Amino acid sequence: MLAFCTHTWDWGDYIEQVWDDWLVNPAGQLLVATLDQQPAGIVHIQMLNEAESWLEGLRVNPDYQRQGLGQALNEAAMVESMRRGAITIRLAVDSRNTASIRLSERLHMRRVGEFSLYMAPPFASLPKSSSQQALQLATPEDLDVIIDYLNASNIFPLVGGVYYAQFKALPITGELLTQKIDAQQVYLLKRWERLDGLALTEIREENQEQRLSVGYLDGTAIEAISIIAYELRRHVTELELDRVRVYAPQTLLMHDAFDGVEYEANPAIFYTYERGLI
Repeated sequence: MLAFCTHTWDWGDYIEQVWDDWLVNPAGQLLVATLDQQPAGIVHIQMLNEAESWLEGLRVNPDYQRQGLGQALNEAAMVESMRRGAITIRLAVDSRNTASIRLSERLHMRRVGEFSLYMAPPFASLPKSSSQQALQLATPEDLDVIIDYLNASNIFPLVGGVYYAQFKALPITGELLTQKIDAQQVYLLKRWERLDGLALTEIREENQEQRLSVGYLDGTAIEAISIIAYELRRHVTELELDRVRVYAPQTLLMHDAFDGVEYEANPAIFYTYERGLI
């Protein structure tokens, strides 16, 4: 099966890297379609929690394409998700992959947001940080202020109101915020006695690197976003991590903010789709 998952994109494919985990992870299920007793397609679902499923890795052998296998696999993935108790299923697709977009929309999934990736290495030496620009770890007392901030945010709806990690998405709820605050993974930018921006993060091993993964970043203006992005690079330098990677919408505001603090923007844009299962 890995043979037809090797050259999906110009750079190859990630399926081989996750294959062993897909076979044994009890939170997921690998589904295989066969034709003429030969493997013709695969898809994987993973339960992110008791109610939400993530659909990924849809691949169809080029010898068997245009026979409805993609739709059949996605439908089977939805059935398996419902069997496991999911009430919502989501996926991410490259905006240039028009075939997968059409397939998602035929399955009555709706596009709820989009994101691109912005990356930066640590600084060569640790720069100084002014007290006015320093990020603060959120505390439980900040929860209501954070929720009010997100409710008024222009960025929050652009990404679908979700937090991204490892190309998967979970809705940003009070429960998720509480979990991340308790884990000391929420950074706040407070200026002039108000919340001016925030970042939801976690440290992950990705592509054999230790990275600070930023699954949601928000700021009231370009300056606030630039300050947060800069301070996150400082944080990566302090922790001796290999890189910071940010999931954020590819808007002119975001692009200019990250470019100003020397982040590299991935030109790809990914759409997030979701569908209710009840």
